[in-house]
Amino acid sequence: MLEIILVRHGETEYNASETFRGRADVPLNETGLKQAKLLGEYLAAEKINVVYSSPLQRAASTAEAIATPQKLEIKLVENLNDIDCGEWQGLTLKEVKERHEDIYQDWLDTPEQVRIPGGESLEDVRCRALPFVQDAVTRCREGKIVLVSHRAVNKVLICALLALDNSFFWSFKLDTGAITRLNFNGNRTALISHNDTSYLKPLRLPTHQDF
Repeated sequence: MLEIILVRHGETEYNASETFRGRADVPLNETGLKQAKLLGEYLAAEKINVVYSSPLQRAASTAEAIATPQKLEIKLVENLNDIDCGEWQGLTLKEVKERHEDIYQDWLDTPEQVRIPGGESLEDVRCRALPFVQDAVTRCREGKIVLVSHRAVNKVLICALLALDNSFFWSFKLDTGAITRLNFNGNRTALISHNDTSYLKPLRLPTHQDF
């Protein structure tokens, strides 16, 4: 039995200000650093075989906090990079709604049909991320693997691993620092837990919308 642990990176100033991140290499903010520290402590008692991460520093810093107590080196993987937000990168949610009203509404209504202007579609993300995860699962076979990535990537992967299409993108929430666990038995993937932020209770963070 193999356990797949999907982790969304900790908070950045772009998350806090509801700014589209994409490939912008923004670091964890103070809250994000605290989240990463608590995450590393939370998973320290578990035997993890390998830690993969998006190359962006917000994910890599989160992954490092997990890998260090395990005495592991993180493996940076371009396939886990955030969705390319194209023209939306660096814009606030309010600005995107104003400048790209129709496309943004389509993004909410039919995300599986939208390509972000100048950027990627969810299917593009699926086509690069899922084959890597499938290969990683095949190579590890049993134990636990951690993949630290981004909201869009993790949501797409959860859909794919549960045999759901990308139209389910908005059917579940994923907070910063959240953990999703899935078991793979060689034939089927089963969801064990989702959006686990229980370890963050000491921070008493406010509840944010799915962004």
